[in-house]
Amino acid sequence: MSALNRLSGSTVLLAFCMATGALAGVMAQPLGHAAYLVGKLYLVVVNMAAMPLLVVAIFFGLRQVLDMPRPGRRIALTAALAVALVGACAVSGTLLGAAVMPGKHLSPQEHAQLGELVWSEGNALSENSVSLMESPDAGAAMGDGASRRESVMRGLLPDNFFRVLAQGNTLGILVATLLFGLAFASLSRERTALLDGIFESSYRALGIIIDRANLLIPVLAFGASAYLTSSAQAATLGAMGGFLLCFMLSAIVLSIAAMAVISARAGLPFLSVLAEMKGPLLVGLASGSATAPVPHAIEVMSARLGFSRGVAELALPFGAVFLRGGAALYFALVTLFVANLYGRPLGGAELVLVAAGSMAAAFVSAGHGGAANVAFAGLTLGLLELPVEAAGVLFVAIDLLCDGLRTVLSLLCVCVVVAWVSDGLSSERAAGRDGTAGRAPLQLAFSGMQLMLMGSCMVLAGLLIVLLGIGLGAR
Repeated sequence: MSALNRLSGSTVLLAFCMATGALAGVMAQPLGHAAYLVGKLYLVVVNMAAMPLLVVAIFFGLRQVLDMPRPGRRIALTAALAVALVGACAVSGTLLGAAVMPGKHLSPQEHAQLGELVWSEGNALSENSVSLMESPDAGAAMGDGASRRESVMRGLLPDNFFRVLAQGNTLGILVATLLFGLAFASLSRERTALLDGIFESSYRALGIIIDRANLLIPVLAFGASAYLTSSAQAATLGAMGGFLLCFMLSAIVLSIAAMAVISARAGLPFLSVLAEMKGPLLVGLASGSATAPVPHAIEVMSARLGFSRGVAELALPFGAVFLRGGAALYFALVTLFVANLYGRPLGGAELVLVAAGSMAAAFVSAGHGGAANVAFAGLTLGLLELPVEAAGVLFVAIDLLCDGLRTVLSLLCVCVVVAWVSDGLSSERAAGRDGTAGRAPLQLAFSGMQLMLMGSCMVLAGLLIVLLGIGLGAR
């Protein structure tokens, strides 16, 4: 099984699956669609196991963090770093977009292609779609400001924990778990010993399920590549190539910067940290799921890089939902692309508004993933009175290419928070290695008198057994 795990996490194999998937999308579309369906089933299994695992991890993480020195300061530092990192990603995207100006230098043919796509898809959505029962998430994302605020408040403060569980509302589940976890952490360990054992067993079992499901990552990479090449139009990808290049390069640069910070805090070479982090990063890149790489990331950050396990178990589940640095970068570049596409010049004050709006949209979109992120770009576009339909049509077509890098950047931002907040705590890696190295074979040493006494006891015990057998036989 370990060989299969190494094979499924191989960078070469994933690249090969993506390349062959692209060919299958052009030459054998049914095969590509079948593989994409299997990949979607993988995401269903992983998300099914990841959510309860994250809930249990938050319970354990809260207890360990509250037992640390100055827990209030560490929790406040975690929140402040999360806001700062999301803001830094939003500002980076705004500055880069203002300098590169994606969407500004399109050829007339590319401009006409995008305009035709927006016009045709927009008319199809407005004329041919009839919704008898509107989805609450869709109405909140695309509706008026009051409905958005109501949806956000309902997600932050759920009035019924079982309802958010049934609906799969990630944001509401984690907020409710935080409240229950605080009450759980306030109890003594003697009173929660039985529950601790149940949680520990559940944690291990769910981790095994995710490890086994991750064997299907190459199938997901093959199917996603085939689906993209079979469904996307080459002209659309060419017209959006400037945006894709700008987003991918900026996400990679920011990810490298985050890895450098983690390497410095861990006191390890950059390549060593990259080798340890390869597993969760590949899971996030191939799946695009915010929760799928979290269990593996907790193990890597604590057992292999030496950061506090309590901080990792508390920050990584919450950060996967709330700390969306990749989404902030994406929203900023989307806004500037649409502004350049429609010839809207932006001044300094409007660029500040773009950065602030992208940061706010990243937090408001907490709990949503995939193409649902595109709808929340309307929050920033609405501030500049830009058409929201352009984002809804153009960026859904290429979202599959951006989803993995968004997830990777967001995950690394959370890992930076874990590395920074763990400052001053004992190294989990050092403790683990010392514990392994310090194990010695069990040795029993007896003196001569002790051996004689033990031998006499064994002889007497044997005689008693013989006499007992004789007595039972005589009866």
